[in-house]
Amino acid sequence: MFDPHYTITPKLLANIKKITVLIEKLNSEVYPTVVLAELKRNAFSLSSYSSTSIEGNPLPLSEVKIILKNNPKIIRDSEREVINYNNALKELDMVVRERKGTLNLATILNTQKIVTNKLIGPENSGKLRTTQVYVKNPKLRKIIYMAPQAQDIRHLLDDLIQFVNSSKDIIDPLILAGIFHKQFVIVHPFTDGNGRTARLITKLVLASMGLNTFSLFSFENYYNQHIEKYFNTVGVVGHYYDEKDTIDFTPWLEYFTDGIIDELLRVRAILKKQKKSSETVLKPHHETILYHITKHGFITDREYARITSRAKPTRHLDFKKLINLGLIQKKGNGRATIYIVR
Repeated sequence: MFDPHYTITPKLLANIKKITVLIEKLNSEVYPTVVLAELKRNAFSLSSYSSTSIEGNPLPLSEVKIILKNNPKIIRDSEREVINYNNALKELDMVVRERKGTLNLATILNTQKIVTNKLIGPENSGKLRTTQVYVKNPKLRKIIYMAPQAQDIRHLLDDLIQFVNSSKDIIDPLILAGIFHKQFVIVHPFTDGNGRTARLITKLVLASMGLNTFSLFSFENYYNQHIEKYFNTVGVVGHYYDEKDTIDFTPWLEYFTDGIIDELLRVRAILKKQKKSSETVLKPHHETILYHITKHGFITDREYARITSRAKPTRHLDFKKLINLGLIQKKGNGRATIYIVR
């Protein structure tokens, strides 16, 4: 039975408290739909860029955004990596929204299959490894970690999954997600895609316990900015069977929660800025709509056309913006359509 060793240090406890406060403050604010939608697109792009960059992908963020926006048909492996990761984010985001976020082996296998799609052979994509793997230090050019033997992988993963699912009401979600992340990397269940799969499934574990990182922020971004420390704290040096009973998860948990704090602060700053941006500032014609609704209870497109010189397509955009900002709502269809205060 998997029984991880860790200590609730003053730093770890302080981090958990700070994350709780930051999340409460973010949840207490009301942000326009248009702002949240843009933030989600950026979070997906940033996560896809950062997580593949950690593994050595050379594409810059600007190029990643272009690729994800255009989705080209003819692509190189480096481009496929970011597209695959983005596809996995979308898949797991849907799992979370459909409330099917319970951790299971099928989801893990499917996630690795998506991130390695057309990058490795089908015999290793979506399947646990059947061979021994080693982790090398690229700078020293030598083996620094020998992972568990292939015949033990299924048992170790089952233990980890059972530990996470049975501990949701006992262990703090942040600690539980952090433990999963590190142990998954230690088990190294695949021939390729272990790091990307670990980061994606960690997001799923967090979301299933109430902290959805798909829509807002990217802790992969924090790891990418501190790659050396990430590898030093998430991994293990030596032989798995020699080290497994002495592994201390505490340093990693402190680093893991540091990253979530940094991302929460970054996103909070963006939200404050976006809230004041031109996208959310109302112009005179928007005020005209709201004034008319306040005075008469509703407005139609025909009435709006009578009191303004704006063309029909532009009027449609005006209504759409106020709907996205959560200020008005549409009722009815066709000529019977009216707009009222939300």
